[in-house]
Amino acid sequence: MMPAVMRPFAALVVFLLCALPPAGAQRPPVSAGEASAGEESASQDTVAALEPFVARYEARYHGNPAGDATLQVVRLSPPQWRVDLGIEGRRGMAGVLGLNVQQSTVFDVIDNAYRPLSQSTVRKGLFLGRKTVGTYDWSKASAHWQGDLKKRHRQPVALLPGDMSGLLINLAIIRDARPGAVLRYRFVEGGRVRDHSYQVAAEPETAQVGELSYSTLRVARTNGGNDDTVVWVAQGVPTPVRILQRENGEDAVDLRLIEYQGTP
Repeated sequence: MMPAVMRPFAALVVFLLCALPPAGAQRPPVSAGEASAGEESASQDTVAALEPFVARYEARYHGNPAGDATLQVVRLSPPQWRVDLGIEGRRGMAGVLGLNVQQSTVFDVIDNAYRPLSQSTVRKGLFLGRKTVGTYDWSKASAHWQGDLKKRHRQPVALLPGDMSGLLINLAIIRDARPGAVLRYRFVEGGRVRDHSYQVAAEPETAQVGELSYSTLRVARTNGGNDDTVVWVAQGVPTPVRILQRENGEDAVDLRLIEYQGTP
């Protein structure tokens, strides 16, 4: 069993580590101004095309340095892509437990929608070693996972248009965030299905990355219960500037961007 102290890291992977409109789904949902889906879709032409990149983060745990994280998007054979997240604990309790999490989703992009095709998670550490692999079969509208899972999570899951893995939701937030918007997604991963709702701040705020300052929008999950996720995104930056996981009102895992660069 995973030690309780490491649960926030797993929760973050679940985020990185949602109901959308059908077919052509994943268009930005209704905004705080109660615009219709049709009105919102008019801005789709202005959405920047997905580009490959690699980003490095400093990982903090309850305010203390804990390790490093890497998020990358890799271009495969068109129209397929892959998004990877790696978190490695190097300091404090995370270092003692030897936390190492690797997660990937292979997906395609059709009409600017991110559609998962396969997903995997590997967690290694002093007290754990788990691996799960999932397949999204869109021809049968069904997904299933195998590996180190409870029996009920190995059962097939019915897919709906617009369903995404946690890492794809991360990319969708960057794509969809607009001042004052409400974002809704359906999370399908690891045999689980959850609706995710996020509120985008009406006004930007400044975030510091090294010697650079970014004007960011704060995007906060509104239906996570005691576990809150907050993401800061900046126009023109393909990766979150900061990702914060909070538990019971306190900061738990905090990923802060160090640098990013585009890749071939």
